[in-house]
Amino acid sequence: MAQQTYEYKVIIYREGILGSIFLAGSKVDPVRFSEFLNRNAADGWEVVTMERESRRTLLFFNREAFMVIMKRAVK
Repeated sequence: MAQQTYEYKVIIYREGILGSIFLAGSKVDPVRFSEFLNRNAADGWEVVTMERESRRTLLFFNREAFMVIMKRAVK
């Protein structure tokens, strides 16, 4: 019996920098993040894990980001 093989990808998802500059911080939009996840799911990608982080941009501004690890079966 053959063992299933997977391929993986790591994506850093973050909003645009303009929200960080004009609002002194940028949070991930849940609607756009859901659309991003659904587009990848339609291509067969499944989220394995994700981590939220706050990244500094241009020394003074914070920007929320998600590191998302996905996998899908190799055919």
